[in-house]
Amino acid sequence: MDAATSGGSVASPPNPPLPVRVRVPAPAETTEWTEEPMSPTGRMLADVGFYIVVLMGLGEPVNLPVFRAGIETELLTRFPRFGSIQVTDESKGGKPRWVQTAVNVDDHIIVPTLNPAAVASDADKTVEDYVSSLSMLPMDRRCPLWEFHFLDFPTSEATSTAVLRLDHSIGDAMSIITLLMASSRSTADPARLPAMPPPPRRTGAIYQRRPLSSPGYCLVWIWSYFVLMWNTLLDVVLIVAMILFSSDPRTIFTCEDDGRHNETRRKRFVHRTFSLDDVKFIKTVMNCTINDVLVGVTSAALSQYYFRKSGDIRTERICLRSFLPVNTRPISSRQTYVTKVETGNRVGSIVCPFYIALHDHPLEYVREAKMLMRRKKSSLEVMITQMAGELLVKYFGIKIGAFLFRRILTQTTILLSNVVGPAEQITLCGHPVAFIGISIYGQPQAVTVHYLTYGSSIKITLAVDDKQFPDCHKILDDFAESIKLIRNAAARKISNSSVHDCVTRNWIRW
Repeated sequence: MDAATSGGSVASPPNPPLPVRVRVPAPAETTEWTEEPMSPTGRMLADVGFYIVVLMGLGEPVNLPVFRAGIETELLTRFPRFGSIQVTDESKGGKPRWVQTAVNVDDHIIVPTLNPAAVASDADKTVEDYVSSLSMLPMDRRCPLWEFHFLDFPTSEATSTAVLRLDHSIGDAMSIITLLMASSRSTADPARLPAMPPPPRRTGAIYQRRPLSSPGYCLVWIWSYFVLMWNTLLDVVLIVAMILFSSDPRTIFTCEDDGRHNETRRKRFVHRTFSLDDVKFIKTVMNCTINDVLVGVTSAALSQYYFRKSGDIRTERICLRSFLPVNTRPISSRQTYVTKVETGNRVGSIVCPFYIALHDHPLEYVREAKMLMRRKKSSLEVMITQMAGELLVKYFGIKIGAFLFRRILTQTTILLSNVVGPAEQITLCGHPVAFIGISIYGQPQAVTVHYLTYGSSIKITLAVDDKQFPDCHKILDDFAESIKLIRNAAARKISNSSVHDCVTRNWIRW
């Protein structure tokens, strides 16, 4: 891919699939602007080199002047990181900080020149190839680390496509999606902001209010705290063991070692849309959470792919581990996004086991995930990992913190995340949004699974090693098949329960 520029040039990534025109902005002046120190988490993410990619299918052709005006009036004013660069000054201790700078929005808008024959032949693959090429294209760190790419041609899901790429140190997935919601309007009623889904309930035992005057309830309350401390201690020991020696068994999902850093391998982003109502139906039948269902679906889909791809006919389970980032903001913060969008990264993490297995009943995958996630909810692992990461960076330096963080990631098999989006269709910068998908690159895992709810749908986006998984669309087929099988099994369970209740009532009446 030859990267032509205006007033400069950048090296093009190896083996590029499509010609792209990239504009390299000139370094901006940074004097006489406000400064803010980078958080330890932000410094760590900047050092490991994580980038967020947000794919947005638009319902109409791109109107660049309108979208540009929306970026300038909405995104830049609501999110200070979009107008800041990272600066390290040895005279001030050598710690990086955010420095506000003048931003020319045109320097961050890229309209690539693609092969018309490739677009006409397969528009979806053209978009997929282009977005994948971004994982090998560096960003100019002398300027704010974000950019919009516009692909103005129709695909199977949208009239045009916008891709937002930004450095992960700017914010986490939750803050970026919240920013997009705060900067958009409801498509049904452009006069108001989009509706938010209701906040989740805290379901852990320590959150349940009980009358402590009752001896029985008091004992249960004390026991819940004992279990919390025990599980937290056990999780800390397991994480330390993971850093020192414990790793997952090698499978077809383990990132291949080709002599390069895994983070520099090209990622391919593929996505598919499913019905959120199906996921909610399974959730209701199994009396669990949406997260539990998605973890179970992931286990079922990867199990299907594994046994078909590997030809392994063993029936024993293979225990692997997934790395799950968790938003640590208060659950009410999403409801106040109208007046304030929180910047930065406020995430902890949990390391959750999942199993590659063949179950006779599809609901077993969800039932198993429910048990595993319930166990993780009775632990302070999320808070411990967040505090430990910040303390390591603060007292031992960014290199130590980033090394240990990368070490934990390399010892796990997949990265799994679920982000809650708007509860209805939105219009962003004057353009109706048909779908939203989110993912990251720079991570050492060969497979990353991101879910994002949007209106009545849920979008799954896979970021896979391009060389290792040339049949990555088959994995999406396995996800579709797994949701279908689990949903049908849940429907049969409801039907059988209804028949049983009817027979029971008739027997009693008789």
